Amino acid sequence: MKIVDEHITAYINSLELELPQYLRILEKEALENAVPIIRKEAQAVLKFFLDMKQPKQILEVGTAVGFSCSLLSEYMPEDCHITTIEKVPMRIVEAKKNLAKARRASDISLVMGDAIDALKVLNRTGTSDDVSLFSPSGNMQTLSELTDCYDFIFMDAAKGQYMNFLPEIMKLLPVNGLFITDNVLQEGSIAKSKYSITRRDRTIHTRMREYLYELTHRDDLTTMILPVGDGMAVSTKIR
Repeated sequence: MKIVDEHITAYINSLELELPQYLRILEKEALENAVPIIRKEAQAVLKFFLDMKQPKQILEVGTAVGFSCSLLSEYMPEDCHITTIEKVPMRIVEAKKNLAKARRASDISLVMGDAIDALKVLNRTGTSDDVSLFSPSGNMQTLSELTDCYDFIFMDAAKGQYMNFLPEIMKLLPVNGLFITDNVLQEGSIAKSKYSITRRDRTIHTRMREYLYELTHRDDLTTMILPVGDGMAVSTKIR
């Protein structure tokens, strides 16, 4: 099931400017190896909000092989830094190589470890025992040097854990900060009754519905759900 007619999506994507060569290569390799990366229409959303927000500090939860982080770094302001979090060892190996090729590698920090542990470390409430840091450009840096305030946060991690990550993310997000969550409509199945969902997928279906309800009903956030790609939630912290 597609959220938007694929012919319309293809046409909209055809209007987008071409990515830099290293990003095109990375995107092609990821797709050939069935690595889940952000779709072209989601890339356009990120680029639009980067240009609108002009952030100073970006946090990405879910690096995978580094495509979305490289994309964010390519289009972020010149005085911006991005911190990205990944826990899967095989993804980290690829992310290290790919992020080192990014044009803005010196402005990227890769935090390696479980996202909830990494978020707590960034919030200065957790220990760094199971979390480590990699600087793609080879710059010497420590976890304690990373900021605890991010005015642009992008989450594309384990979908069933979004609710668990949210309290830590809210602490890192300042008033007027922008928080974008990817893959929230699950190919449109999120709109269906849980009884029409296969039993093995019901837990994540329920958790995502709870997450979207939380985003749209918190009094400290204003949120819109975009039927773009696999669904994106765009939230701004208002108090």
